[in-house]
Amino acid sequence: MCGIVGYVGERVAGARPLEVVMGGLARLEYRGYDSAGVALVTGDGLVTAKKAGKLVNLSGLLEDAPLPLATAGIGHTRWATHGAPNDLNAHPHLSEDGRVAVIHNGIIENFVVLRAELVAAGVHLASETDTEVVAHLLGAAYDELGDLTSAMQQVARRLQGTFTLLAVHADAPDVVVGTRHDSPLVVGLGDGENFLGSDVAAFIAYTREAMELGQDEIVTLTPESVSVIDFDGNAVEPHRYTVDWDASAAQKGGFSSFMDKEIHDQPQAIADTLLGRTDLSGHLVLDEIRVDEAVLRQVDKIIVIACGTAAYAGQVAKYAIEHWCRIPVEVELAHEFRYRDPVVNAKTLVVAVSQSGETMDTLMAVRHAREQGATVLAIVNTHGSTIPRESDAVLYTHAGPEVAVASTKAFLAQITAAYLLGLYLAQLRGTKFPDEIAELLDDLREIPAKVQTVLDGADHVRDVARAMKDAPSVIFLGRHVGYPVAMEGALKLKEIAYLHAEGFAAGELKHGPIALIEPGQPVFVIVPSPRGRDVLHSKVVSNIQEIRARGARTLVIAEEGDEDVLPFADEVFFVPQTATLLAPLVSVVPLQLFALELATAKGLDVDQPRNLAKSVTVE
Repeated sequence: MCGIVGYVGERVAGARPLEVVMGGLARLEYRGYDSAGVALVTGDGLVTAKKAGKLVNLSGLLEDAPLPLATAGIGHTRWATHGAPNDLNAHPHLSEDGRVAVIHNGIIENFVVLRAELVAAGVHLASETDTEVVAHLLGAAYDELGDLTSAMQQVARRLQGTFTLLAVHADAPDVVVGTRHDSPLVVGLGDGENFLGSDVAAFIAYTREAMELGQDEIVTLTPESVSVIDFDGNAVEPHRYTVDWDASAAQKGGFSSFMDKEIHDQPQAIADTLLGRTDLSGHLVLDEIRVDEAVLRQVDKIIVIACGTAAYAGQVAKYAIEHWCRIPVEVELAHEFRYRDPVVNAKTLVVAVSQSGETMDTLMAVRHAREQGATVLAIVNTHGSTIPRESDAVLYTHAGPEVAVASTKAFLAQITAAYLLGLYLAQLRGTKFPDEIAELLDDLREIPAKVQTVLDGADHVRDVARAMKDAPSVIFLGRHVGYPVAMEGALKLKEIAYLHAEGFAAGELKHGPIALIEPGQPVFVIVPSPRGRDVLHSKVVSNIQEIRARGARTLVIAEEGDEDVLPFADEVFFVPQTATLLAPLVSVVPLQLFALELATAKGLDVDQPRNLAKSVTVE
């Protein structure tokens, strides 16, 4: 999500801190961001520079107003979560006396409480961010303790949420202190200098010697030393290792492509999207949805508008929201919506789904829906984008920037956000008991580990994909929530492997598509859990038998323990047992990996496939 860089190494003030920090930020641009800033420790105290927009804007600012020579520095590229992407909200943030500078990746869940505490104490907060709260707390702790590491320890123990924090103090010209909780931070070890970064891309140009920083640990850097303690103050001996990636690969976290990296980001993307959505009593609290509860209670129809992968996320959401809320849900391709004279009124909730928040077809549909009097809620991944600005409410996914054109982690984050919306409406309307909602939320929190299990066992699907690189076409079949998964699997092959692929509802087989089956035809089948809807499971197993009898090569995705599929499957890709409505979050992952590996085996550019753009900003 954000990019973080820290450097200390100049005993005598020089230009290297700024050079290293700006170079590191440039190598972290792949992470995506909407503003950038630096803080340097100089002989006269702290100096900062920050600017909304791309790093070139900050570079221009530094050329026009050069910063003095320094001994240490920290730098940040921000992906907005709290507050608009502007100069004021950009990092670093300063304590009230201007002697502590802080940069931050993550979300401070209890920042509202901490902010209120600071305001009550008479502290003026200049920005809308959660990070500024940390800067003020650190300043007060330093005044009390006289040591930046001790101050960080005191403050970190008060924070809830996810965070990587880096801080410098004007009184400590050769010290940078960092800490992490559920957010990455890596130490780079140099000769007379040391580094910190969100990942090794930040410092790979200067050193390949690195050190892992564990969960809930605090690292203190000087030019000659690196020391680590845990939140309780106990000394820690971190694991050191040598990075064997080149600078280009490091920008992708060691993966061969952004798409591969983003597929592996999915456990974190789901976890981050779930983060901070409940209060202390376990009730769902979606602070971003600033629509009167009375308006949401009177909704009698929901229309999801989206395009491409986002539309398939909407199809999954339809099954869940209708089941949990008993509200009819339609899913409409955004580019068709306003041309068919849709029936929309003040009791209609229109949910617009878009990764970029700039999809023109979806934006035009949003405008049409609002003209008709509907309430519009946006599910988007990009703060400050147009669609949420023009909607009545927004539910942000926290997938982080998605660089590869073919969407993967944004798809799973969109589904997760839609589940949260459905459960929130069920809570509001009383269609689910609180204990039922709590149980479903617990099930959702288990999904990241299940996705990780699929990723850890990916060798089988990769082997099969490589062996099928010359296949002329692939068919995908699914029922219930497996149907949109089948369509998404087909879309991924079209997008990056340029392969003819079609996703069908398995029940449609005898109504036409079965004519496509011939000996050797590869067919993926997404099998529902036998533990949920018995009849549905047996129907899909019958579909497998039908196509196998006609010579199809059956590639089956089934949950662990489902032995009914074994006699009829040429290949089985097992996924962890998951509640039926949540199953798409795990069953789609093998299909993503299959498309990625097949396209790679064909020698294609999986990150930038031909004819496609990441954000479709024209109708």
